[in-house]
Amino acid sequence: MDDNLKMWKEISTAPYERDLELAVIDRGVHALVFPCVRTKEGWRNAETMKPVEVAPTHWQYWPQRTHFNCCG
Repeated sequence: MDDNLKMWKEISTAPYERDLELAVIDRGVHALVFPCVRTKEGWRNAETMKPVEVAPTHWQYWPQRTHFNCCG
């Protein structure tokens, strides 16, 4: 992966409708443990689509999920 994609970016630059990792950076990085998506209505948990009750300061791309087929 491109090193630039691993760096935290200002929240105002976050794209819409993409799985993102959100963080609050205050004396260190405090990242959420689940992917989030930016919508016109605000931030949502990408898995449940429930609103996220934080005010994130930074974002980075969520690592792509790898799907395994256990049974061929």
